[in-house]
Amino acid sequence: MLDKTLRGSTAIVGVGTAGCGEAPSFSEIEILAEAAHAAVKDAGLTLQDIDGLCTANLNIAMWPLNVAEYLGIRPSFIEGTNIGGSAFVAHLQPAMLALAAGLCKAVLVCYGSTQRTATFGRKERTAARNLLDPAPFDTPYHPFNPPSGYALIAARHMHEFGTTRRHLAEVAVSARAWAQLNPQAFSRGPLSVEDVLGARMVSDPFSVYDCCLVTDGAGAFVLMRADAAKDRPQKPAYVLGVGNAAWHRTVSSMADLTVTPAQESGQRAYEMAGLQPSAIDMLQLYDAFTINPILFVEDLGFCKKGEGGPFLSSGVSRPGGKLPINTNGGGLSCVQPNMYGAFAVIEAVQQLRGTCGDRQVAGTNTVLVNGNGGNAASSQSTAILGSAATL
Repeated sequence: MLDKTLRGSTAIVGVGTAGCGEAPSFSEIEILAEAAHAAVKDAGLTLQDIDGLCTANLNIAMWPLNVAEYLGIRPSFIEGTNIGGSAFVAHLQPAMLALAAGLCKAVLVCYGSTQRTATFGRKERTAARNLLDPAPFDTPYHPFNPPSGYALIAARHMHEFGTTRRHLAEVAVSARAWAQLNPQAFSRGPLSVEDVLGARMVSDPFSVYDCCLVTDGAGAFVLMRADAAKDRPQKPAYVLGVGNAAWHRTVSSMADLTVTPAQESGQRAYEMAGLQPSAIDMLQLYDAFTINPILFVEDLGFCKKGEGGPFLSSGVSRPGGKLPINTNGGGLSCVQPNMYGAFAVIEAVQQLRGTCGDRQVAGTNTVLVNGNGGNAASSQSTAILGSAATL
C-alpha cells in the first residue's frame, strides 16, 4: 500500500547547472562537479554536509564511485540506477525513502555530459550503445536510435488518431517560444511551423526540428527532509508525489505504440500527492522528440488518448497559455545533454521559487515533471512538486 505520509516529507533546497550548451575542453565529471558545487551552495550547505548521492551515466559503469571520489564525499546512501533520461526524476523516490528512514540528511542528485564537444563522436557513441544494448528484434534492421524508435511511435499515432506533422511541429514551436524568453537556452532564434515542416528529414516523420538538441550540460539538485528545508536560504520545492514505471526496453516490445508507462507512473504520483490533473499549474515534460509531449499529455490525463496533437496545437502550452509546458525551452530548444530529466526538475523548482525572470509564470504552486528514458519511451518517472501553499 502506498505510504501517503511521504507526501511533502522531502523538499528540493538547492539547484545548479553548468556547461549548458557547449563546454569545450571540459570533461563530463568536471562540469558535473561545477553544477554540484552550485546546487550545494544554493542550498546553503557545503559538500561535507552531503551524505547521500544519486547519479547515473550512460557511458561509464559504477559512475557513483567516480563522482564520490571526484567530489571528495563519503555518502552513506548511494543510488546509481540508470533507466535512461528519466533516472534523475526516478532518483527522487529512493532519496525520499532514505531521508525518511534517517539514512542520510542531504542527498545530491547530479548529472553531466559533454556529448556535443567530446572527441568521442556521435556515430561511435551510437555504435557503442547498440553493442551494449542488444535488441534481437531491432538490431538486424540497423535502427538509428533513438530517432527510429520514436519515429515508429509517431507514425502509429498519426495512423491511428489522425495526428499530423503540423501537430508535431506545433510542439517544437511552443518550446522555442519559451526558449526565446530564457537567456540561457541554446536555441533562441525564430522558428515557425513551416520551418519545422520544411527542414531536413531525420527519420520520417521527424525533421531535424522534431528532434531534441545535442548539447553539453550538467544539472544538480539537493534534497532534504521538509523540517530541515525550512531553514535553507531558498524557498523549498516540496515533493508531493512520485511514481515510476517501466514496461519494455525496445519499441518492438511495446504492447501499444501509442501508450507509454507514464499512464502508470502518473497515477502513482497523483495518488501520493492526492491531486488530479486539474490541480496542476504547469508541466515539465521530457521532450526528446515532438511526439513525447503529445503522448504524455494524453497518458497523464490532460486530454483523451488521441487528442494530444490538437490539444497542444491550440496554443495551450505556449507563453500565456492555460497549461504552460517546458518553460525553459525543454530539450527541443534549451538543453539536452543526452539525458534531460534533471533539467526538468530544476526548471520546476525555479518556477516554484518565482526566479525565472521573463519566463516566470505567476501563481505557480504545482508542477508536474515527467522523465522519459530509453529508445522507445521505455521508462517513465513522474513527480509532482509544490510550494509551501500545497502542504
